[in-house]
Amino acid sequence: MKIATRIAARLAKAAVVLLAILVLNFLLIHAAPGDPAVVMAGEAGATDDVFLAQLREKFGLDQPLYMQLGKYVWDVLHLDLGFSYRQQMPVFDLLMDRLPATLLLTGSAFAVSLILGVAAGVLAASRVGKWSDTLISTVALLFYATPLFWAALMGVLLFSVVLGWLPPFGYETVGSGFTGMRRALDIAQHLALPALSLGLFFMAVYSRMTRASMLEVAQLDFVKTARAKGLSRGVIERRHILRNALLPIVTLAGLQAGQLVGGAVLTETVFAWPGIGRLMFEALTQRDYNVLLGVFFVSAAMVIVFNLITDLIYGIVDPRIRAQ
Repeated sequence: MKIATRIAARLAKAAVVLLAILVLNFLLIHAAPGDPAVVMAGEAGATDDVFLAQLREKFGLDQPLYMQLGKYVWDVLHLDLGFSYRQQMPVFDLLMDRLPATLLLTGSAFAVSLILGVAAGVLAASRVGKWSDTLISTVALLFYATPLFWAALMGVLLFSVVLGWLPPFGYETVGSGFTGMRRALDIAQHLALPALSLGLFFMAVYSRMTRASMLEVAQLDFVKTARAKGLSRGVIERRHILRNALLPIVTLAGLQAGQLVGGAVLTETVFAWPGIGRLMFEALTQRDYNVLLGVFFVSAAMVIVFNLITDLIYGIVDPRIRAQ
């Protein structure tokens, strides 16, 4: 019952936050310079005032801002995210078509960053003061300081152009006709470079956080007691130090899981990955307001879901939180 009550409270807060984000994004988008009607008219080759007025009337751009906002919020509550005049299809269908690719990329990058980061942090903490600790910390700082788009481009040049190991762009081989396991392997080959480029940046943060957290926990009294009892070093590091050092890492992972969506914008653009990050970039250049708002809405919902999952994981990592 406590868990159900806590989840219900989190969901109620999430709904309020999502509504506030929805309204704020709408106001910010419409405050930005540029008129989508002018863009559409320019693409159609007609810029006279009558045609502009017809376009504004067709897409509701001639109505007062508060009426546009009220209609948009009402439509979103019914899972209607509007219509993309550029793509000529409903925004919801467009996002559902692109979302799996983004989830695959961000999920893979998250797994790479978390697994490699925690492993590197544990290794550095267990060898504190030695050359391996210095090497891990230096490499982590190097990955963190390197711009994401530059690392992605260098990855393409090295692994695709020079070595020829991995495909440089796209989601899968165009026109290959692969099915089943062969198609899955083809997608995995195309996924390797984008996932590594995005994951290594966040891996550096987890590595340094894990190292610092483990070194802090290692100085606490219960760890000294475990050493006095004669427990082996491996048991102490796994059961006593690492488990108690995971809570701040879980917190950071919950926050950065949402940031991965933002990082995916650059990664998807560089690698021509057909996800919502690349879709957002295209919509921004085309003044496709409904698509932009739809991407912002889905991204905010993903961040809220990640934070809810993080709260639930807290209870697994630290039973004291679950008992509250």
